[in-house]
Amino acid sequence: MSQIPQSFDPAGADSRAFRNALGQFVTGVTVVTCATNDGPIGITANSFASVSLDPPLVLWSPAKDSQRYPFFMATERFAIHVLRRDQAAICRGFARSADAFDTADWIESPEGVPLIEGCLARFECSTEAQHDAGDHSIVVGRVLRVTTHPGEPLIFSAGAFGAFTPD
Repeated sequence: MSQIPQSFDPAGADSRAFRNALGQFVTGVTVVTCATNDGPIGITANSFASVSLDPPLVLWSPAKDSQRYPFFMATERFAIHVLRRDQAAICRGFARSADAFDTADWIESPEGVPLIEGCLARFECSTEAQHDAGDHSIVVGRVLRVTTHPGEPLIFSAGAFGAFTPD
């Protein structure tokens, strides 16, 4: 049974409808980490994208209403971790709590940034730029070091985790 297509102005609609529409886009899952004066913190984010190969730049977008927002906006260094399919517990942990490091094996970089081990890809970054973007900000990072591991990606769509199945 097919459903009737829906069309609406997101500025005047229920924000849940807009969020559900955005959820139709399948994304990878990342955890972004940084050091603070009170210790390491992390946050789950699916708003990650590549920006430039030369220079090597990536971006992510933290929500302004997050209690972790001020720390990520103030940091000069951070790391973005692309999670493997078997790392959903890490994703859930950092979605709930800034200090969910007990869900992951991690080390500290020479610059003090917490680094989650065993991710598909890890991008160690310095903050290049920050831009206002409605209820979020866009943080552009200059990639200083990349670490990769083999494995399958953890993906997220329509509020659920899944896995990539090639044709």
